[in-house]
Amino acid sequence: MAGTYSEQQRIKYTQKLNDIMDMLPDFTRDYFFSLEYTKQPRTKVAYAMDLRGFFEFIRERKYNSYESLKQITLADTENISSTDIIEYLRHSRLYVNKNGREVTNSERAAKRKLSSLRSFYGYYNKQGLMKKNPAFQVDMPKIHDQAITRLDVNEVAELLDNVESGNRLTKNQLAAHEGLKTRDLALLTLLLGTGIRVSECVGLDINDVDFDNDRIKVVRKGGAESFVYFGDEVREALLDYMDERSTLQPAAGHENALFISRNNKRLCVRSVENLVKKYAMTVTTVKHITPHKLRSTYGTNLYQESNDIYLVADVLGHKDVNTTRKHYAEIVDNNRRKARNMVQLRENDH
Repeated sequence: MAGTYSEQQRIKYTQKLNDIMDMLPDFTRDYFFSLEYTKQPRTKVAYAMDLRGFFEFIRERKYNSYESLKQITLADTENISSTDIIEYLRHSRLYVNKNGREVTNSERAAKRKLSSLRSFYGYYNKQGLMKKNPAFQVDMPKIHDQAITRLDVNEVAELLDNVESGNRLTKNQLAAHEGLKTRDLALLTLLLGTGIRVSECVGLDINDVDFDNDRIKVVRKGGAESFVYFGDEVREALLDYMDERSTLQPAAGHENALFISRNNKRLCVRSVENLVKKYAMTVTTVKHITPHKLRSTYGTNLYQESNDIYLVADVLGHKDVNTTRKHYAEIVDNNRRKARNMVQLRENDH
């Protein structure tokens, strides 16, 4: 297995992109080649999957005499109207796939699909190969804000206590708990104590942990490397796990992985999602807790302690502070409210 985790992921998604491109009309290759140095492989795969769904839709609705997507031409694609795109987005909200399963898409998914089409049509329009971009004539779906789900302080403490004790786990879960609790405690403490993304967590190698400076090196979205610093609680949990990790025998190709599974392979995103769900159920059955909700929990706690939205944005790896501000708007507003009487204009005579 080649190179680092990020290199392995790049190869994985590049292969997946090539597989999808083989299904799409040949003229689309120029578009994907144009994204070579501006988009990450995973993003290009997402675009390709959106375009495949779009082409499947228009073949069925407008070009059903074609036996495959390969037969759709650039002229056929240019002939698509904004109304066709609106129909596609409406269809994608709820449809039955080839396996007979119902598939639903959220407002955010619809927005992403339209963004993919705008980028796709925009390329050919810019190159002078299409006269118009019908996707720009379609309004972006309105995204309704949702309340941020996060763990309260007492819930965080209870969750970590339950990881150590196995409290409220099922009998089947308890059977494997003793051999996994040190790893699980280190992983969850790291997520809750640094706010790193689950993809950044599973991508960590042993030598990415720097105990001399109490920091980890992570690969952010977009591929940039960054250092994230951790506190004493994270340090203690990681040191305990490192002692255990040194006794394990990883499978070939997974020797450098920090967090490994019972099968001695690098933990994947899905495994961490299941791990978080398992322990979160011991604390709350009302809140739907995911690794991203642990990230929100950390961001909330950091902002409440620091009142520095720019610090939170930097630590979380947000490129735009407005993204951070949007996520924590409720807390920002509360701080504004507290500020209303902080500045005194005249001395109080009373």
